[in-house]
Amino acid sequence: AAGVAAADREERRIAKMTSAVLSSSFQLPQDDKNIYYILLEKHPYGSKIFNAGSMWYLNEQTYLRHMSTDMHATRFWRFVMVEDNSVVTMDVKILHLLDKMAADFLIAINNPRERLNCFLEKLTLDSAMKAREGQRVLVDVDQQTFPGTIRYIGKLRSSYPSGLCPIYFGVELQGDGVGRGHCDGSYNGTDYFKCKPDCGLFVPCNKLQFVTASENNKMKQEEKREAVEDVPVKVGETIGFYLDDVFTRGVAMAVYKEGGNWMVKVCPEEEGTTDVFRDIPMDSVVKEELLSSGELALALVADTDGGHWTQRKRERSASPEDGENKPPSLDVNSLVQIDLGRGNCVTGTIRWIGYMLKTQEKMAGIELDEEKGVCDGEWQGVRYFTCPAKRGLFVTLEQCQPDMRFQCNSSAFPEPAEFCGLDTAEVPSNLPPLRDDLAVRVLQGPMRGIQGHCNSCYMDAALFSLFSCTSVLDSMLFKPSLPPDRHIQRILRDKIVNPLRQKGFVAASNVMHLRHQLTEKGQCSSFATSEKDPEEFLNLIMHRILGIDPLLKLQSGKLKEQECFCYQIFMDKQEDLVVPNVQQLVEHSFLSSDLKLVEIPSCFIIQMPRFGKEYKMFNKIIPSLELDITDLLLDSPRECFVCGNVATQECSACFKDKMFADTGLKQYCDSCCRQAHSHYQRKMHQPTKLRIPEGFFRGGPDGSPRVPREKMELFAVLCIETSHYVSFTRHGSGLHQWLFFDSMADREGGLNGFNIPRVTACSEVAEYLEMSPEALQCLDPKALPPCARRLLCDAYMCFYYSPSLGLYK
Repeated sequence: AAGVAAADREERRIAKMTSAVLSSSFQLPQDDKNIYYILLEKHPYGSKIFNAGSMWYLNEQTYLRHMSTDMHATRFWRFVMVEDNSVVTMDVKILHLLDKMAADFLIAINNPRERLNCFLEKLTLDSAMKAREGQRVLVDVDQQTFPGTIRYIGKLRSSYPSGLCPIYFGVELQGDGVGRGHCDGSYNGTDYFKCKPDCGLFVPCNKLQFVTASENNKMKQEEKREAVEDVPVKVGETIGFYLDDVFTRGVAMAVYKEGGNWMVKVCPEEEGTTDVFRDIPMDSVVKEELLSSGELALALVADTDGGHWTQRKRERSASPEDGENKPPSLDVNSLVQIDLGRGNCVTGTIRWIGYMLKTQEKMAGIELDEEKGVCDGEWQGVRYFTCPAKRGLFVTLEQCQPDMRFQCNSSAFPEPAEFCGLDTAEVPSNLPPLRDDLAVRVLQGPMRGIQGHCNSCYMDAALFSLFSCTSVLDSMLFKPSLPPDRHIQRILRDKIVNPLRQKGFVAASNVMHLRHQLTEKGQCSSFATSEKDPEEFLNLIMHRILGIDPLLKLQSGKLKEQECFCYQIFMDKQEDLVVPNVQQLVEHSFLSSDLKLVEIPSCFIIQMPRFGKEYKMFNKIIPSLELDITDLLLDSPRECFVCGNVATQECSACFKDKMFADTGLKQYCDSCCRQAHSHYQRKMHQPTKLRIPEGFFRGGPDGSPRVPREKMELFAVLCIETSHYVSFTRHGSGLHQWLFFDSMADREGGLNGFNIPRVTACSEVAEYLEMSPEALQCLDPKALPPCARRLLCDAYMCFYYSPSLGLYK
């Protein structure tokens, strides 16, 4: 109910702002060939839903023709979407006209919701269009705010077919932002400005707060003036005060000056997490540390002559170890705990760090694990971050302590203790995957692999499968990406993949950092908390964020070529396939859907035929160590499965004929085709002609050239059992070189403890992979060793790579 209410408030806010924007005048530029629009509300169209904030256009002549006719008769116009060129008929009233310059700034914002907010709020967009190089700004970097100076305004990529060209800001970070950037002013090999390494970044306009010269001077003067005064109560501290003659406790939410008097905005404890606050004079509140019964009377003393607040502070003895045991530095997405007093401790994740209006200390915006907050990330009309209602809390950064649930007990696992802290340090150097004996030495044991936390096993298992022992998808780590997404690539490479390959361990907080970024990019609030399917994660990070080329290109009959990253096996129940292998399943699926591979993939990710997490089509599936895709390729030379000559015809009906072998599509040369179909049971078959590539020599088994076989090798299997994902990974070419990874294999400390990931060598699975289907069919799954049972009975996704193409694609 709280979530619905928050959503209603947001819709009302947007509706109100929309009406204000629509009331403004708009002058149509005379030199535009296309007219641009922004969609103001979500629009369903057939099976698609177009999000509010998406950009559209139509030809100027079409626009003028519509405007010259009756608007009521022609209110439904055909628009073209800027991003993917979809053509949709929409009511013109749900779109708003844009001038070319505003559209260029807005199209640089990838997230449609953020784009719409930027358009509706107007101030940022107007300031962006008036901005000049050399102007000072505040920059949002990973949800922290740092000062900077604009050094470049312009394009970084070619224009869209619509004529729009995204405009980015090149900013040099300064002050606390030094070293938080992504470049030295260059992008994709082109120098746009010069600055120190890691001090420059390119961002769209919504990541900037534009500060005028007068505002900047005024802010500096206020900071100096307020710094002189000693303010004893800080934001986030627990205080006591009298409310209607009743002594009450609460949390200081803001400290400000009204006239000549200091005031404290307090959230009283008895009013829970509602949005009701009290404004209390500073001289009427008592700090938490003075609220014991022995000191309360002494604490409530004020200097009536000067009106200044005085407090008696409790002396605290400093331990010699205090300096040695400083907590790790906290950053956005660090997992923390906050003591609110009286034994009330809350935990959460830092979502924002910076300075708030009229606060002197650095603040932290926390998304709490439970509904014990006071907001949804918005405070006094300013949104600092977004979280569910009653989950947001602002406190000073000093009050945040590392969450002790992720501080390992070093005595329990002495060897990897150095890696069990709150964060795994970044490893900027690029490292190769772990292979053979080195993989076992670095990875095997407890507290190895990727530490799981809060339903992260789907992501942990997928990342371990893809990057621990193979480099087939290392292009994800190095392919140039657009500036707004480059930090996600950096997190994946330097905080997950490289630490895994160097130290054999990645802390849960590093993965949580990535999950929070995916939550923002995926427009889904549950990426950081809920369990997802691995393919949803892989599609998001490969396609929408890193923008790598699709792994698979498929064609069905004469239909248009399709592209995808993962292939889901679809097939009817085959009674004759009791214990199938992956080769058989892929062939059946391709045949039933009339599919062919347009080109050889460097990586082939295959989802097994199970629907949902409960229903399995087969009790056991054998992961084929090799996947022969020769006969699955479109317009590729193929071999007659009878005599070995170049095949000229293919028969799908023969594939299902039990007289032939269980695997392999059935294609023939002309001679063998006539002979096979002379049988009375096959006379009704209808073979199809195969296309032989021009210039390919028609050889045979008499020493002439053979058709080359294209085979892919299995490198990982991702399994699921009772909603928990684990991974089997090959660390060498040997049949026995297998590692089993579970990100939540054990737990330390019960409910408030942490998960212990484990990597185990499991060479015993090789024995079962070599068994015949008949032998495996007779085995009771309960009698199998645990690793072998999981590999054979719970396979969810198999990963194959091409040895010949893995280094190039």
